[in-house]
Amino acid sequence: MEDKEEDVRLGANRFSERQPIGTAAQSQDDKDYTEPPQAPLFEPSDFTSWSFYRAGIAEFVATFLFLYISVLTVMGFLKEPTKCKTVGIQGIAWAFGGMIFALVYCTAGISGGHINPAVTFGLFLAGKLSLTRAVFYMVMQCLGAICVAGVVKGFMGKSRYGTLGGGANAVNHGYTKGDGLGAEIVGTFVLVYTVFSATDAKRSARDSHVPILAPLPIGFAVFLVHLATIPITGTGINPARSLGAVIIFDKEKG
Repeated sequence: MEDKEEDVRLGANRFSERQPIGTAAQSQDDKDYTEPPQAPLFEPSDFTSWSFYRAGIAEFVATFLFLYISVLTVMGFLKEPTKCKTVGIQGIAWAFGGMIFALVYCTAGISGGHINPAVTFGLFLAGKLSLTRAVFYMVMQCLGAICVAGVVKGFMGKSRYGTLGGGANAVNHGYTKGDGLGAEIVGTFVLVYTVFSATDAKRSARDSHVPILAPLPIGFAVFLVHLATIPITGTGINPARSLGAVIIFDKEKG
């Protein structure tokens, strides 16, 4: 019995001071993570590096594949007179979110898996990308979106493509342009906020005991935003997706 009491006494006095837990632990001076350095504004060495061009190609291919699946899903939904035969709005949202999950997972180690100029621009403003790399990424993303819109138009045929609206976004009836702008701003914020949170170095160190796969919350955020804003604008939250579809469609949607 005395031995047990001695064990308890030793255990209770093992630490002379109370150890901080929860949010209090985050304010300690000793960091268990490395804060990534700010990216330079201009990085001329990028132009002589193969990894720079490889990353741009990865963004082009990822954007192409992302919009190929998702835009065809949208147009397949629209071409059926009876919506019960289609995947429905939930299916469209899953197509966008699922492709983002898969492609971010595939390209994160090459380019960071942005697949969206809004994400690239946000990371640039946060000092995580140089201006040269950010502009290159956004150009390749937009080129991928334009190319895939052309491929989809070729598959669907000119007349059917035009009838189905080319997968282009528009403010739906019953909503104003202000409603559409507000929905897109909030939806884009949700996505970019999720990207920053899921890829934060501080979170990775603090919550290392919690297994987290960054592409999963990002894809799920895209899915949820689509559920909320498809009835309003069809959901853009990706300037490349909206730009590519509208350039190839080249008509005003009522």
